[in-house]
Amino acid sequence: MARIDDRMRELGISLPPARAPMANYVPARRVGNLVYTAGQVSGTAEREIKGKLGDGLDVEQGREAARVCALAAVLTVVDSLDSVKQLVRVGAFVNSAAGFNQQPAVANGASDLFVELFGDAGRHARTAVGVNELPAGFAVEVELIAEV
Repeated sequence: MARIDDRMRELGISLPPARAPMANYVPARRVGNLVYTAGQVSGTAEREIKGKLGDGLDVEQGREAARVCALAAVLTVVDSLDSVKQLVRVGAFVNSAAGFNQQPAVANGASDLFVELFGDAGRHARTAVGVNELPAGFAVEVELIAEV
């Protein structure tokens, strides 16, 4: 039974396919029982979320940007999100205007989604940092390590 797929349907969440890499790398790499994702930028092929938090984008828009980033990359190396035993670590990079200091609130978009989907197995260690720029002007980039 696909419990994570069922949970996503209950929450009205559809997972976009992983974005094609922007350079010479892969979206994710499995090493033993760990999956490491490359940084995944905010947006899908249909809707890219670009801009700076604190200058044109607010925290709620940043949270939404963070939600759509990383899980699809995991599916490039495993058949189902049901394979995920737990999330280990999440890194969130927030394209921030000078003086913007709410990066943790933005990163909560991803963290909250992971807990909604995986329960306690979605709780993770995390880093949330502000950066001056992200590739192609994206608002958020998220990477993760998951145990499968």
